[in-house]
Amino acid sequence: MAKEKSGKDSITPPDNAIPDKKVFWTSKKLETVVAILLGIATLLSAWSSWIGSLHSGIQSINFTKSNNTSSEGTAAYNSSLQMYIADYMVWNTLCDYTSDLELAKAEGNEVKVKHLEKQINTFAEQSVSPTLGEGIKWMKENNMTNPFEMPGISEKYFGEAQKKLAAAHELLEEGQRDNTKGDSYNLVSVIYSLVLFLLGITNVFKNMPNKVAVMLIAFFLLVFAFIYMCSIPLPTGFRQMNFFEFNK
Repeated sequence: MAKEKSGKDSITPPDNAIPDKKVFWTSKKLETVVAILLGIATLLSAWSSWIGSLHSGIQSINFTKSNNTSSEGTAAYNSSLQMYIADYMVWNTLCDYTSDLELAKAEGNEVKVKHLEKQINTFAEQSVSPTLGEGIKWMKENNMTNPFEMPGISEKYFGEAQKKLAAAHELLEEGQRDNTKGDSYNLVSVIYSLVLFLLGITNVFKNMPNKVAVMLIAFFLLVFAFIYMCSIPLPTGFRQMNFFEFNK
């Protein structure tokens, strides 16, 4: 009988032994992913801050333009109103002269008639504005009694002022929209800052599941902030190359 060996030449695992599980998240992998996410979040945060500052600048420009245009529109409106009142007074004076002329004709006073006709012609040449003259012409052609009943005569007096005031209101609304867009980009920057904070504290946790959980939360916040940022319009006329100046 062969002598039994006291030592074993090899160790054979039993058939029911459980093989070691391969761990997907290792410290090295996690550190690599966190570093990549930190770089992406930093770049996106800088981009968001830049676009937000552009919106704020355009908002200030639009508000300034709106204020200046509104001042011009108000001045134009006041000037138009003075012209309108002056023309109305001229028309009342012409009506008075015309009444005196009709009375002189009825009395048969030829000297007074000639005097009033000359006075009316001289006054009309000196005082009747083009707009009032157009209204008087329309009144005579249509057998009306008041030139200020001519269609569209109000726009002839106040049209330019109304255009300026409308442009000022449009610039104000555009500035308000830029303000809202700038606030949205600022919110995106805050979310990116939160992402950077979460990624920065990942290594504070000792357990790998906790590290992975914090990293995933930061990742989903990063994706959410990016999608939200893409939904916010860029400034009007935005061109990246417009911000680079090259010396010729």
